[in-house]
Amino acid sequence: MSFLAFLILGLIAGAIAKLILPGKQAGGWFITLLLGVVGALLGGWLGSLILNRPLTEFWDLGTWLLAIGGSIIVLLIWGLVTRGSRNTAA
Repeated sequence: MSFLAFLILGLIAGAIAKLILPGKQAGGWFITLLLGVVGALLGGWLGSLILNRPLTEFWDLGTWLLAIGGSIIVLLIWGLVTRGSRNTAA
């Protein structure tokens, strides 16, 4: 998959993950989309490590599920990190 296709996949996966997760995550949409790209990387890495299924084809359902799953994981971790930093600052 080309870099541009991977970037688009990560941006869309981040948006879908934000719609799936309840509550308000810190950082707004821009940070969420960037975290979606990181999540797509994480999903691809975990998919190739655990399931022996890397992100190779843009239109493959498995690719999308791994990217969205990775984005959800990254957004959950981001929510825990930012929630902890907000509590200590207040």
